[in-house]
Amino acid sequence: MAGNSQRRGATRKPGSKKQPTVGSGGQGRKALQGKGPTPKAEDRPYHAAHRRKAAADQGGRKDGGERRRPQRDLGSRTKRSGAELVAGRNPVVEALRAGVPCTGVWLAHQIDVDDRVREIRKLTTERHLPLAEVTRAELDKITDGLAHQGVAMQVPPYEYADIGAVLAAARRAGAPPFVVALDGITDPRNLGAVLRSAGAFGAHGVVVPERRAAGVTAAAWKVSAGAAARVPVARVTNLVRALGELRDAGCSIVGLDAGGTMPVADLHLATDPVVLVIGSEGKGLGRLVRQNCDVIASIPIGPTVESLNAGVAAGIALYDVARLRGGAG
Repeated sequence: MAGNSQRRGATRKPGSKKQPTVGSGGQGRKALQGKGPTPKAEDRPYHAAHRRKAAADQGGRKDGGERRRPQRDLGSRTKRSGAELVAGRNPVVEALRAGVPCTGVWLAHQIDVDDRVREIRKLTTERHLPLAEVTRAELDKITDGLAHQGVAMQVPPYEYADIGAVLAAARRAGAPPFVVALDGITDPRNLGAVLRSAGAFGAHGVVVPERRAAGVTAAAWKVSAGAAARVPVARVTNLVRALGELRDAGCSIVGLDAGGTMPVADLHLATDPVVLVIGSEGKGLGRLVRQNCDVIASIPIGPTVESLNAGVAAGIALYDVARLRGGAG
């Protein structure tokens, strides 16, 4: 630059300018070539799945490198058989205390032992249940991501009865059939509470629909306090059709809903073969179920409360029916 050639940076140093290059044809061809399919996550050394796989493989070998005989893989059968997994120290110990059926208990290797773990080991030994010690990686796989705290157990699928078995239970008792049917009860704890009341007040069985309804899970077992083992539960594909089958067997269908024609305490059908149908707290009885009831009964409540929980309502209604049948003091 004229008149200012001594200013720093005003002149270009020799060799600093880029030289002409050949055209780009062919120079980037290698970069454009693909690297093939993306490897699986477990095959990429930097991926967490690879580290989990390596930890599982290491945990499955003895010190000498010999492959350990695999434990009974109860977790792999969970999805196929419909069994339920209960994970976590509190849920497992509570389930074992309540006598929930169990086909296996897993404890993580080198688990931090506290009072709950000691009780789990004690109850498992007393009930002669299978107890397996596995690595945390194996337990993560068994529980499929549940927060297990190093403990898990498997609850076998509940063996449901049918309508015939419920009626047979009444014949064996030498009493008119007394059946409870649930319409739209989706909380297993409510189902457990109904089972507990059914066992306490002499009901011969409970009927639940397959769809949009709670089944007998570990939560229902715990709340039932053992009644799930004594009161048969029939699971039906169509509740309205099942009510028709019970009516054909001589039962009167009594729906429990707000605005009924009479209080349950005055139900004149209680001493006959009867089916007490209980709906959900929010929606009550479904339209078709309500249309198929012979009588709609209700529980009188104060004006400050809109409705009762389904489990609570069932307990009150079952007590009233049992009292009228002479089975409750």
